[in-house]
Amino acid sequence: MRLLVWHVHGSWTSAFVRGGHTYLLPTVDTARPWGRGRCGRDWPDSAVEVPFEQVGGAGVDAVVLQRPEEIELAQRLLGKRIGSEVPAVYVEHNTPRDHAATSRHPLADRDDIPLVHVTHFNELMWDNGIAPTVVIGHGIVDPGYRYTGELPRAAVLINEPVRRGRIVGTDLLPAFAEVAPVDLYGMGLDDLSIRGVTPVGDLRQEELHTRMARDRVYVHTARWTSLGLSLLEAMHLGMPVVSLATTEAATSVPSEAGFVSTDVTELTSAVHTLLESPDLAAGMGKSGREHALARFGLDSFLREWDSLLGRLLP
Repeated sequence: MRLLVWHVHGSWTSAFVRGGHTYLLPTVDTARPWGRGRCGRDWPDSAVEVPFEQVGGAGVDAVVLQRPEEIELAQRLLGKRIGSEVPAVYVEHNTPRDHAATSRHPLADRDDIPLVHVTHFNELMWDNGIAPTVVIGHGIVDPGYRYTGELPRAAVLINEPVRRGRIVGTDLLPAFAEVAPVDLYGMGLDDLSIRGVTPVGDLRQEELHTRMARDRVYVHTARWTSLGLSLLEAMHLGMPVVSLATTEAATSVPSEAGFVSTDVTELTSAVHTLLESPDLAAGMGKSGREHALARFGLDSFLREWDSLLGRLLP
């Protein structure tokens, strides 16, 4: 199939474009969020950049939507109604923002576009209305086992921690910095100043994975986001994890792979324990990697997507 898909979430798209289809990625000089193309990513040749003005003639078989605005945009580019004239699916990456149990999804009144949630938690919390739903969990491109844990430090990855604040647990960083030096990775760290927290910045994925894996433990601070791919990547790297027991993270980390709790005192104590016990940390990391490969492997992710996409065309 020839699939029109926007490059919205880099890690998710990195997994998605490794299937057996042709992935048409719009590019545009202005309005960058709507035409990022490959962004220099090391993706297969089947991930093809297509200028906006050429999308209509690119032979699109189906559209993979990820933002409400893409429906109107795709209709304008293709000159056809999305859902009825051109098959489409909508991938919901996020938890509902304002009211967790009562937020109505933008596609709740449509029954012609399957709504794909990336976690069971998201499917549960959104009011999906009449939209047909399916859950296809994350798949990770395996970065390989890289853990050394040689540095008695905690790795945290948060994009835009100042702007996003409590949602991603920025306010919790001082508590973790009391028990361990924290290396903070991610975008938008310029205005962050917390004692004991070293802003490392936004690194290319290869360098990020290598540097993270030198830290003794990965700490996942997000209160209210969908299941963070950084948590799953840390487990693939062989890092032990300490995570808030919120959203889908509560069911994604087995006890042998790390510590999960809503009690911050318990979590900071767990970080201290892992810093003092490198053998325990390494053992938990190996268990976490085994679990992540089995549950969040790329092959099963792509098989589930192929099954859904195969049902779109008549």
